[in-house]
Amino acid sequence: MATTKTRLPLSVPFFYGWVAVALSFLTTLVGAGVRSAPTVFIHPLEVEFGWSRAEIAFAISINLFLYGLAGPLSGWLLDRFGSRRVMAGSLALMAVGVGLTTLMREYWQLLVLWGVVIGLAAGGTASVLSATVANRWFVARRGVVLGVLNSANSTGQLIFLPLMMAVIVTVGWRGGSLLLFTAVLAMIPLVALWMRDDPSDIGLAPYGSAPATASGGARASAADSARVPLRAALKTSTFWLLAGSYFVCGATANGLVGTHLIPHAIDRGIPEITAAATVGVMGGLNFVGTTLSGWVIDYVAAKKWLALIYVLRALSLFILPFVTDFSGLFIFGVIYGLDWFATVAPTIAIASDTFGKRSVGIIYGWIFVFHQTGGAVAATAAGAVRVSFGEYHYAFIAGGIMALIAAGLALNIRSRPLPPLAGRTDAARA
Repeated sequence: MATTKTRLPLSVPFFYGWVAVALSFLTTLVGAGVRSAPTVFIHPLEVEFGWSRAEIAFAISINLFLYGLAGPLSGWLLDRFGSRRVMAGSLALMAVGVGLTTLMREYWQLLVLWGVVIGLAAGGTASVLSATVANRWFVARRGVVLGVLNSANSTGQLIFLPLMMAVIVTVGWRGGSLLLFTAVLAMIPLVALWMRDDPSDIGLAPYGSAPATASGGARASAADSARVPLRAALKTSTFWLLAGSYFVCGATANGLVGTHLIPHAIDRGIPEITAAATVGVMGGLNFVGTTLSGWVIDYVAAKKWLALIYVLRALSLFILPFVTDFSGLFIFGVIYGLDWFATVAPTIAIASDTFGKRSVGIIYGWIFVFHQTGGAVAATAAGAVRVSFGEYHYAFIAGGIMALIAAGLALNIRSRPLPPLAGRTDAARA
């Protein structure tokens, strides 16, 4: 792999892309901890302010929706300004939002801070960032890198949710907010000093790329820099099948389980810290499942693996209404944990292979909007189900049915590379 005399920001005895991966992983991890925090704040906020479960769930749904809506924006910003600026800016905005929550007294402040500010800020650390970093820095091992980066979401919850629940039980929910505020601030200088946007910035080629030749290198460079317009992607069945299945993914992950699992467990008499620890178990297993998912798609058709993941998720959701104690919750956690974020790597891989790595930021960003829209709808709907029926059973059963539908959508993907700057005929044929 050719290098120049460009000085590395941090002297390391290995490919510098792994530093970019590590910083992206930590940024996503902290962002996931912040974004998922409201699920452990639901009970304390109910007690202190008297806000209903549905009201708090509505604020969380705003967070989820704007987190997704920020995907295309962050994809455009990543393509235009690079990973380092987007990561640092997102972390700074996140710090402002989390810090101000400690002063929160009115319901509208919950909507503005946790709903709007943190929702938009966390969007800059979402899986759009993982897609951009993995596809720019790696050719070989791309699937593994995608798996590792997207496991940061569950790892963040594995670390922060049990820790925050312990802090909340001990000193209150504002102590949990201060913990998050400190973690976010600590990441900003690391990103500013050591993150780089592209291997070419420091005289490197992507990991595993073929050595450049006079003609072949020029063609590769042109292909790498070419973009598929969003309007062309919108004319393909691949985009809409990915978007539809990702809507279900968001509904059954962030919206349903991510928001309401802990309150459901508490409703069933399971202690708060035990319920949060189960989420930690899910996060640990998801690190295995998501990393495995990234490895598998280097060898197996991504759409088949994606369909299998949705079937596994449906099974776990059909179990959840019958959970009455910790043993049942643990069985659910094992099954669900293995597929929690495992959908991300195959979805990104299909989008990248179809639309090209220079277009994956903006196009996957729009696909991610559907993911978070599904999460927002499910968060609000499940809260309404809980208020109306006094339990979540119907919401979980509906989620299982939706997951089976998503498996069918994944199997119907007929993906093929879309030519850069394709016209109407090419787009329709893809």
